[in-house]
Amino acid sequence: MGKAIDKTPMAGLLTGRPADPEPRMPRAPDALAALAALMGAGGVALAAAAVHADGGELADKASLFLVLHAAALLAVSAHARVGEGSKRLLAAGFALAAGAVLFDADLTARAFLGARLFPFAAPIGGSLTILSWLALAVVFAFGAQAKRALQ
Repeated sequence: MGKAIDKTPMAGLLTGRPADPEPRMPRAPDALAALAALMGAGGVALAAAAVHADGGELADKASLFLVLHAAALLAVSAHARVGEGSKRLLAAGFALAAGAVLFDADLTARAFLGARLFPFAAPIGGSLTILSWLALAVVFAFGAQAKRALQ
């Protein structure tokens, strides 16, 4: 049997045993990745519903929108694990997810229920999505600029 690994932050200093070799990952990137995976699954299900339940063009576009944003959010989550400025990156990522889901929910309601989710749901969701993409651009641009300044 191997030695027990002490998971306390001061393990090596106080006990002489090695600290946990795997540092704990923050939960926010995991939550964003899980949300992205749910969005991807929802997008695929919506694509099937668009074909089999006659959701039409609106449901088809909403499914594509969900899947594409899910992939982008997986990338944001992965970068937040290793990159600098992860709090800003995650904030923009969660805002992007909220905007995409709100926009898609309105398109889906119109496709299958014939009514809007609530007044201005699609414009609010779409605007939040656009602003989130711009925020991501700023976070990445300034992150690269800060990294160059440190070199």
